[in-house]
Amino acid sequence: MSQPREIAAGATYLITRRVLRRHLLFRPDAAITQLLIYALAVSTRRYGIEVHALCAMSSHLHVIVTDTQGVLPRFLQFFHRIVALGTKVLRQWEGPVWDHEATSVVRLLTRAAVVEKIAYVLANPVAAGLVQHAREWPGAKVDVGELGHGVLRAVRPTVYLDPENPQWPEEVALPLALPPAVERDSAESFRRDVAAELERQEAQAHAEMQRQGLHVLGAERASKISPYERATSFESLRDRNPTFAVGREQGSARRIAAAAVRAFRASYRAALERWRAGVRSAVFPAGTWWMHTFHGACVTDAVLTT
Repeated sequence: MSQPREIAAGATYLITRRVLRRHLLFRPDAAITQLLIYALAVSTRRYGIEVHALCAMSSHLHVIVTDTQGVLPRFLQFFHRIVALGTKVLRQWEGPVWDHEATSVVRLLTRAAVVEKIAYVLANPVAAGLVQHAREWPGAKVDVGELGHGVLRAVRPTVYLDPENPQWPEEVALPLALPPAVERDSAESFRRDVAAELERQEAQAHAEMQRQGLHVLGAERASKISPYERATSFESLRDRNPTFAVGREQGSARRIAAAAVRAFRASYRAALERWRAGVRSAVFPAGTWWMHTFHGACVTDAVLTT
């Protein structure tokens, strides 16, 4: 049984989902970039999600968002479905698009964590040995200078989406919001911090490439590789899948966050035991989503949007 997850309105998350068996179905080309940005714009508008950063790799997708209404599972289900069905048509792909592993959802609890994870997302193509610098990646992405004030735009893809259906507008705009952990008057400082962290991570990736005697593939070759091939990069797979991040050298914040996660899980499991015993008055901890949404369970001191 998977661990229960707290879904909190206003929380910021790093979302990662991989393509089945690391196939390169999201190979960066105009059609897949259009689909990804369009689907993200429509999905986030529908569920009140704010987007801070993204990077679509050939075999997986990273997005950093804030869930303003506490409906993250609804958003992920809708967004991932549009992407999967559109990709199947674009690539003439039989079978599932997404990996069978659960979507990775990491809550970012501090400004330091937001800075580090945004830089991590942007540096992904460099770490994978695909380009020398993040800005060179040709896929759907956000550049440092766009953080908090850029806008990504896309027209409706010609595949899968019915132009007569009003939920699929002809054009969409996806504004890039500042994370809640960043004050508006410190936006430039935030972007400088992300740029510095990105430079650090790029340098780290270059050193690792040199150590292993590897060479950068290059944006042009990455764009032309067959989407039916599978990734063979040296990145590690299925490492620990953390619940939260606080950033480097944030020991106190990490201990507090870990204690909060343990307390939530213990309270949830105690309430679940009562529920399974037939006690429908069992009260679940604030942030309980599944039991509240699908079974009408009571939740402590919280009103969750369904």
